[in-house]
Parts: sequence; structure tokens; C-alpha cells
Amino acid sequence: MTKKKSKTKGKKLTSKQLQTEIVKLFKRNPKKRLNPKQVSRKLKAENNRDSIQHALEQLVEAKQLIALEDYKFKLRREAQAPPSDRRTHFGVVDMTQTGSAYIICKDLENDVFVHARNLGSALDGDRVEVAVWTPRGRQRPEGEVVRVVERSNELFVGTLHLSEKYGFVTPDKHNMPVDIFVHLENTLGAEDQEKVIVRVEQWHDGKGRSPVGRVTNRLGQEGSNDVAMMAILINNGFALDFPESVQAEAEELPTEVPLMEVHRRRDFREITTFTIDPEDAKDFDDALSIEYLENGHCQIGVHIADVSHYVLAGSALDEEALKRSTSVYLVDRVLPMLPEKLSNELCSLRPNEDKCTFSAVFEFDKHDKLVGRWFGKTVIHSDRRFSYEEAQEVLESGKGDFAEELKVLNRIAGKLRKKRFKEGSIDFDLEEVRFRLDENGFPLEVYTKERKEAHLLIEDFMLLANREVAEFVFNRGKDLEIPFVYRVHDVPDPDKVAELASFAKELGFSMNIGSPTEIARSYNRLTKAAQEDHSLKLLEPLAVRTMAKAEYTSDNIGHYGLGFRYYTHFTSPIRRYSDVLVHRILEKNLDGKYFRTDKRKLEEKCSHVSRQERRAMEAERESIKFKQVEFMDKHVGEVFPGRIAGISDRGFFVALDGNQCEGFVGFDSLDEPFEIEDSRLRARGLRSKRQLKLGDAVRVRIVATNLSRRQIDMALVEE
Repeated sequence: MTKKKSKTKGKKLTSKQLQTEIVKLFKRNPKKRLNPKQVSRKLKAENNRDSIQHALEQLVEAKQLIALEDYKFKLRREAQAPPSDRRTHFGVVDMTQTGSAYIICKDLENDVFVHARNLGSALDGDRVEVAVWTPRGRQRPEGEVVRVVERSNELFVGTLHLSEKYGFVTPDKHNMPVDIFVHLENTLGAEDQEKVIVRVEQWHDGKGRSPVGRVTNRLGQEGSNDVAMMAILINNGFALDFPESVQAEAEELPTEVPLMEVHRRRDFREITTFTIDPEDAKDFDDALSIEYLENGHCQIGVHIADVSHYVLAGSALDEEALKRSTSVYLVDRVLPMLPEKLSNELCSLRPNEDKCTFSAVFEFDKHDKLVGRWFGKTVIHSDRRFSYEEAQEVLESGKGDFAEELKVLNRIAGKLRKKRFKEGSIDFDLEEVRFRLDENGFPLEVYTKERKEAHLLIEDFMLLANREVAEFVFNRGKDLEIPFVYRVHDVPDPDKVAELASFAKELGFSMNIGSPTEIARSYNRLTKAAQEDHSLKLLEPLAVRTMAKAEYTSDNIGHYGLGFRYYTHFTSPIRRYSDVLVHRILEKNLDGKYFRTDKRKLEEKCSHVSRQERRAMEAERESIKFKQVEFMDKHVGEVFPGRIAGISDRGFFVALDGNQCEGFVGFDSLDEPFEIEDSRLRARGLRSKRQLKLGDAVRVRIVATNLSRRQIDMALVEE
């Protein structure tokens, strides 16, 4: 068999021809890594080594080849796909700790994997245009960022490093992979190694190219509580201060409710009304009223702060509220969505003040059955501000302010709750961590919050209002859809549920996972069983991980976790922008009116609000973890009981009883190697065959703490 004669042998090719032939060569050998000398030898062209080197560099710039560290080149994987297979889509970057990312595109079923080298200057949370293809022999799409459409964050916290001629900031955030260059005149006088906030003013395309920034705030030296909390907020994309234009707009708002405005609203000021909130709450965005009607029925009003009355669409206040989308609740502070004049004053339903509200009013008959509903703008006058503890004391003793009213509300709430669970609502009894802090923010105590009747009472009436508003708008648009903001929750991942059921069976708990309805019933049985058998308690967070994430969207698919066909968020507009949108759309579809907003634009807002919600939750988790590590720092050397909460390749996580502080025990600290099951629910000693599994009770010693890494190191204490 004779070898095929090279078409380039003995020829001197033009630059364009040379590049074409080089690409063909690599495509014939897609896994090969070739240097210029090898390329020259295989092409057998007359072109010298320099011209081949130049052609290779041009192909790297054209993103056909990749330059490797050993002076070799290889074909980009995506270059193997036919051009017709490449399409561009818009999505949001979800960066991993390795530097690669997934682009979440609304119009694609699967997320698009993008290698770090193909991200350009895109960072976590950025909205980008991405070229997408599916490599031969694979099912999942891959891509390359074409351009950054919108930056998710321009502020970063990091450490300033100074030299004689320039400075640069090393960001704390793991998914900001490059340093930020700062001219010396833009350092705000900060010192070397000082923690600062830097605003990026100039971005550069290409991985590894440093953006240029300006220091906006000096935070001081690392280690203080204030620096840590501010860093958490900034690094999750939340600005600490409101722009001057927003503050100015808020200050211009009138503090009194004009008489003309009162006449436009349904007047509830003479009806018994009160709020029930946490002891340390400063903003009260919901109140309950109760009134007995002449027909013997009971009328209960769920009154919500009318934020949309003050925050007008398109105003500076509105644009900033959308940008933030949510208030952020850290352990020792709240970063509000709205300026203080609105959140703590105008829109806060404080006692003994007339307040503008948007209300959902429900009529219950003598058997506590819901027989009527009304939605509209109102004015209220709260008679009393209860803390949860005060309301609970009245419920338990039957004595105190509005004891009879609270008794009736609690009775009706209980029946609403019972009906909700009967119809498929899931009740995960997850422990919520709380802290008692000293005047400097140092944690004196870590404990888990107990949900009592007063908490559940408020929760059930808020759920009722949210559900009824969503159903009203949905039915109003039955003939022609009214685009609306729904709070949806998809069914669980079947593979994850099957894995959970298998593990639960080994712990003696049987689950029926034949249908979404049966799964919900099994989860509720699990919650009850865990109250008796503490080893099952660790299954609850695992069950939560099988669930889809709740989100905001204009496409209603129902809320699986609550068992509702229709659900929205209507009850917290002071701290959630989704609720502001809901109020605006609802108002324009009352009293026989019919209004349709642009669904595409509404969906874009829903996506943004969902992203901001996830960031706020991450910030809250980080602050809890910081405070837990700070608390355990004074307990180094002590021994605590706990349970195995997770297993990784390197070791296992232990959550301490009572305070849920979580630490890590490395397998390398044990006296034998361990083998991990694929499910990561169990580890087995290779010599002793001893098993460590999720939920096992253990005793651990606190070995060390690391605040900067939010890490608690533990050692297993053998009995």
C-alpha cells in the first residue's frame, strides 16, 4: 500500500493557505500535540519555521488552536464541530471553584459547560452571550463566551498590595481569578496589606488580563467582625450604600398619609389590627385584622405595606430596588432593599400610626370555612406590636392583650394548615441556627430556633394570601394570559429521590417514591419519624437536596413543596422586589380592569430577582458559618457530641448537637484508609471493615479554627 502524497510537499504556501493546511493537519489528528518543528515536518512545505510559528499564533488568536506550556499546540475541542452546529445563546455564568463554569440559559434544557480558557473576562453571575456546540460523541453542550452583556458585580473586597509604582488588589472571592490593577493615586491612601473595597472601572478581554480599578472604601486590617460582614456582602454583589439620587428621592416622600389618599382606600382604622414579628425586627411589613360580621362570620385581613404607593415604576428608588431585589439578612445586621426612611418608617406598619396598605381580606363562616375574599388598597392603624414570644405567651396562658382574637386566629390557622398538609404540602422541620451576640457582635451562644404556634399562625395566613392572589390573577387571565410573577417549585429529581430512599431503607425507614404525591407523603412521614428517632434527623436535609430550587417566573408550574397549583409572593414588599411587581400587576387587574405587561421583560426581571435571592441566601450562610467558627474558636480542645452530616473523598463533616456548628474530620487523622461509596452516604475502613455513615452519632474534639477559610477542624474521639 502506497502512502498518500502530501499536497503541500515542496510548495511555499501563502499565510492563509498555511493556516488552512495546519487546521486540516490538526483535524486529522485531533488528539495530537504538535510543536512548530513537528508541523513543518508533517506538512513538508517550503515555508520556514518562523512563518509556521506565526501561522500557529494566528490560529490561536482565531481560537482554532490552543497554545500549551511546552511550546506545543493542539486543536480546540469546539473547532471539531461543524460551523453549522455553533449557535449563540444568552445566559448567566455559574462559576465553579476550578475556574470553569456553567452557563445557565433559559432557552436550553441543559446548562452549557465552559472551560476556564474559554470564559474570557466573564465572572460568576455575569450575563453573557455564549457560542454553543455539542462535541462529537457527547450529549452535553459546551461553549465559549463571545461577550459579556452585563456585569453582575463591579465591587470587590480584597487585600491591597503596594509597590513603588503601582498597586493591585487580590480579591477574596475564589471566583474572581485575577488581581485588580490600581494606580497609586486611586488607592484612597490605603496602606499595604489593608483590606479595601475596589470598583472595577475598566475590564479587559482575555483570561489573566487584569482589570483596572479604584479603591472606594478602606476597611482596615483583616480580622474584625465589621470587615468580615462587609466583605461577605460586597463579595456576593451587594452595595453597602444607596446612591445619592436614591436617598434624595426617599427623603422627599411625605411622612403623613394625605386625607385625599385615605378617601381613595378602604378604611380599616377602626378594626382591631396588630403585628407579630421577631423581637429585634425594625420593619413590620404585614399585619392582621379581625372583625366579626353581622351574619356571624369572621373577617380576617392580611394587610401588607403598600410599597408600590411610594416606589413608582421607573424611579431611582425602583431601579435600585430591582438591582438589589432583596434585603440581605446576616447574623448581626440587615442590608435593606429600600432606604431606611421607607423600610423602617413610611412602609413599616408601626403601632398607633395610619399606614397605607395593600390587603387580602378573607371571610370565614361559623365552621371556619373560607367563603369570601377581597383584594385592594386600604389604610390601617395598628393597635399593638407583638413579638413572637409575647404572642405565644398570650396563646399559652389565654390572658393578655387581644387574647380572644389571637385564639380565633390560631384556630383558623390550624385548620388551614391541616388542610394544606392533607392536600400535599411538605413540612420539613429543619433546625434554624440563631445567635446571641455581645455588644461587639461576638457570639456568646449558638442555638436552634424553635417554631411555635405564633410563628405558624403568621405563616399560614401569609401562605393563604399568597396562594389566593396567585389564583385570582391566573383565573382573571384564563381567556388571555395575564403575565404574572409566580413563585414556583418543580418536582424532585427522581435519581436523587431513589438514592435517598435506598439509604433511608438501610436506616429502617421505608419510602414510597412511586409518584410525586407519594414522595411528598413519604417526606412528611419522615419528619414525624425523625422526632422519635434522631438518627433519621439527618435524612431531612438530604431530602431537601433532592428538591428543585424554588424560583420566580412568569410560567406557572405550581409549587410542589407547598402542594399549591398557584402561588406567588405578595406579603413582603419591603424586603422582596418580587412582591412589588406582584402588587403593581394585581392593582391593575382589580375592579373589572384588565392589564397585560410585557411577558418577556417580566421574565427577565424574574430571573434577576431569583439570582439575587440565591446570592442573599449564600451571604446569609457565609455569615452563619463565620459566626459558628468564631464561637468555636474559644472551645478549641473541648469534646462535643454530634452526627455525621456529610462524607467527601478526604473525610467527613460533623454537625454538633444543639448548635449545628459543622466541622471536618480528615480520614488521614484516622488509623486506617477508608473507601467511599459512590452515593457518599457511607465510608468503610479497608482493614477493619468499620462503617461510618450519615447520621451516625460521634464524639469529636475541636482541633483548630480558621476564620478566613470559615473552617473548623475536628478529630474523632474513639470510645
